[in-house]
Amino acid sequence: MSRFARLGNDLYEGRVSVDFVGRKWLWYAISSLIVAVAVFGLVGPKLNLGIEFEGGVEYRVSMPAGEADQDAVTDILNAVRDADIENVGTPQVNTSGENNIRVQTEPLTNAESEQLSDAIVEAAGVDDDAISRQLIGPSWGEQVADRALIGLGVFLVLVVLLIWAYFREWKMSVAAIVALAHDVIITVGVYALSGFEVTPATVTGVLTILGFSLYDTVVVFDKVRENTKNLAKSHKTYAEAANLAINQTLVRSINTSIVALLPVAALLYVSVTDVGSGALKDLSLSLFVGMAAGIYSSVFIATPLLVHMKQREARVQAEDARALRHHSRREADRFAHVPAYSESMPILDDPGVEEEPAPTGSGSTAVGGSRPVSPGAPGRVTAGERPASGRPVADRTSAGRPQPTRKPRSQRGKG
Repeated sequence: MSRFARLGNDLYEGRVSVDFVGRKWLWYAISSLIVAVAVFGLVGPKLNLGIEFEGGVEYRVSMPAGEADQDAVTDILNAVRDADIENVGTPQVNTSGENNIRVQTEPLTNAESEQLSDAIVEAAGVDDDAISRQLIGPSWGEQVADRALIGLGVFLVLVVLLIWAYFREWKMSVAAIVALAHDVIITVGVYALSGFEVTPATVTGVLTILGFSLYDTVVVFDKVRENTKNLAKSHKTYAEAANLAINQTLVRSINTSIVALLPVAALLYVSVTDVGSGALKDLSLSLFVGMAAGIYSSVFIATPLLVHMKQREARVQAEDARALRHHSRREADRFAHVPAYSESMPILDDPGVEEEPAPTGSGSTAVGGSRPVSPGAPGRVTAGERPASGRPVADRTSAGRPQPTRKPRSQRGKG
């Protein structure tokens, strides 16, 4: 068995435990700091909304094989800035695939659009047929944003109702929603800080990560419900049982996360280095950041927050007090709770007892030739089973006299 598999077995059995619930204030502080940085990105740099949301003109220039490089991007960007067009705003020029360069500007008039198209063709050194132009209005982006918000609202309502109905616990719904909001804020904040363009593919990725984060949280909550079903029998507090649930699902969460993040990371790397801008890059970035945040929130935020809310219930407080009293009794008398013998139980010597050779006399005997065992007090024995005292039999005066014998019934009473 590998070390990782052995560690997973120890975590599941409770022999090794990471105190996630006990350090909840540390996780709250870390999450608050990350969320504060993300909010600062939304307020300061703000989101780089794509042309689909703000409207504008998009040019696509088809270049010969191998010429759509950074030098061509720089030449076209300088040509757009030198065209002296007032409404061009802050143009965005980047590669799109191996043979295309994309240019995006703010909305232009037909005359300004023609003037800018001629400048791009001259800077790129291509024919007029190699450039395409597309006018995009902001109304379509507004419709996408509105429908995304409606879909998000419906999703959150269904999530609350589903978790409440499945677990019979509204506090789990609240904890899951807080974890989802945590993931969305961090993902959107990363977009604002990195300057990545927000496109409809970004909205699709953000909606996708909600399901992934919720899935991991529900798995942990299901184990929490199983461990806290009968706290009186397990002699654990609610926090201890919930923390055990996190440790029991930790290895599974790590394996699932690695399997999910590796292909997304590969897509992100390929889309940034080779493909350039496009829907693939926007989708992969939102998925990667959202999945990583979802793994963190399901372990460090959702379950500790659930325990924080449950510990205020009178029933949970009474069960925790009973478990603590049980723990105190075990600490007072450690030998009152001896585990039952099993074949796999290791044989250990008592601490502080030195091994002595087994005595040759009839006194103490040794078990296994290692530890001496005292004879102890004699027990009750029947006739014929009493052990010999070991002393020689002394001569008595009655030894020479004839001893009475028991006559048969037929001879009794006769002289």
